[in-house]
Amino acid sequence: MSGSIPEYFFRVRENGAMVFRVDSENRQRRIDMEPIAVLNIRNGDIKPQGGRTLTEADLSEIRRWAAERGALLEMREIDDIHRTIDHLNLTAHWVQSRASDEQLEMVTDQLLLAMHDLRSVLVRKRAEMLTKG
Repeated sequence: MSGSIPEYFFRVRENGAMVFRVDSENRQRRIDMEPIAVLNIRNGDIKPQGGRTLTEADLSEIRRWAAERGALLEMREIDDIHRTIDHLNLTAHWVQSRASDEQLEMVTDQLLLAMHDLRSVLVRKRAEMLTKG
């Protein structure tokens, strides 16, 4: 554990974070975490908690964290897509080399529908890009 405790803690939630102010400078020498805001990362809303008024320092730190978190989530999303491409390739190899008839019966229709849907969306998006450019 590092020597300095940050001033804020962000408990990640599905669409943002619960923001806490961290206090370790008290008489009991324990860490207190006071909830100060809820952040919605999708729309940027910052809602103070418990009737608090957030300081400019609070808002600045929350916005900084939200920007970093957004960049991280965007990077993870692209990584997930690259993993999906790998997984599709592994699936093709599995179908060709190891899948039993029973296993293929369980997954073929769903795979074909998902791939058809993905192909349709990709073709439409590519056509839109070409007509714009």
